[in-house]
Amino acid sequence: MKRLAALLLPLALAAALPATAASGKGPATIAAALEQAARQHKPVLIDFQAVWCYSCYFMASHVLTGDEFKALESKVVFVEADADAPDGQAWMKKLNVHFLPTYVALDEHGNELGRILAERPRDKFYPEVAAILSGNQRLDKLKGDAQKGSLAAVAAVLDDYQKHYAGPEGLAWFDTLPPVVKNVADKDRDVALSRQQLLLLKAKADKDDAATADAAKHVLAGRIDCQRPYVLDDLLAATKSLPPEQKRAAAAEQKEAMQSYVDTQVLVANPPCADIRSGVLSLADVDAAAGDAVGEKAILDRAIDMTRGKLGDNVASDRNLADNLRVYLLRAKRTDEVDALELKLIAAYPNDYVYAYRHGRNLVENGHAQEGLPFLEKAATKAYGANKLQVATYRAKALIALGRKDEAKKVVDTVVAQEGKTFPEAAARLRQTIG
Repeated sequence: MKRLAALLLPLALAAALPATAASGKGPATIAAALEQAARQHKPVLIDFQAVWCYSCYFMASHVLTGDEFKALESKVVFVEADADAPDGQAWMKKLNVHFLPTYVALDEHGNELGRILAERPRDKFYPEVAAILSGNQRLDKLKGDAQKGSLAAVAAVLDDYQKHYAGPEGLAWFDTLPPVVKNVADKDRDVALSRQQLLLLKAKADKDDAATADAAKHVLAGRIDCQRPYVLDDLLAATKSLPPEQKRAAAAEQKEAMQSYVDTQVLVANPPCADIRSGVLSLADVDAAAGDAVGEKAILDRAIDMTRGKLGDNVASDRNLADNLRVYLLRAKRTDEVDALELKLIAAYPNDYVYAYRHGRNLVENGHAQEGLPFLEKAATKAYGANKLQVATYRAKALIALGRKDEAKKVVDTVVAQEGKTFPEAAARLRQTIG
């Protein structure tokens, strides 16, 4: 989900997903899924995803497939929730979902059983789902065990608060533990790490850069495995406004650990961390922040070469890898190669709005409104919900650049009339396009 920041919503932000898990055959809405669950006495598993979510591509083609997924479908009511559709956005707000993909399990009455954040390899995803559905991770049971002194339960409860982005609430809960439990817990490595992660959430919510940087450094010093790129993002963002020397020093401190992470868990034959893109881009960010342009170029070139080697000539063979390649090329400013790849992606996924939109947007942003407009008009025929407003923004910009402001105004008025009530903030931003 690289990046976490890119997928964090203000929520305004086919062949749809390749080999989509439920293939559109499940319930149309989460409410319908809950009604079915009540009839069948089954839990609901919600897959929050979107057509632009590269991590969702990974899950759809590599994890939510095969016999294990069929077995899971027989035990739950599986429902896909599109982040750009009104129903999906409403439930993301209700359940406090902030990035994609997120998997939320509800019992037949709509009570949350647990959740999984971000992509997972197959060998991790199914055991996590099984544990949630078994009831072994029910928060009330874990809290009871924590009160009795189970440090594993303390860490698990704190982790649950982290998954719900509830830093202050998790820290407040920890303070309610009996003193004897707290005293022992403070010396436990897993509990200490979980508390630092909650402190990081709180500092970010408070917009306290110094506290964010401090908490991020403590978390990065722990065993956080596949979370490392996202915490590193927090550190780099929090130190961005420091004097140049301090900023470079903060980044340089993380170089060795990040390089080791990429070498051993990302750019390998069978990466244990599913989100390859995050590792690559975070290492490039560290190099850039540390002033190492040679290192930044080297990691991008290495990732591009390895991804091309795995992908071959068929961009439709693995959409996650193809989209990773697109972003690496963009970051490396290899513009001609980006253009060529995007045209292949448009041809490979003709029923999606997303690649025609991205290609048209890039052309408009680079001063080629005439060339970009046809791609944006193509994207407009496939766009829906929140993404229809995004496409309209760049259609209007292209038309204005071509001296066709009246047509731009008509595009904006039409789309705002269609989607404005559902997505008022995005509609307001769209209206600003025409002044």
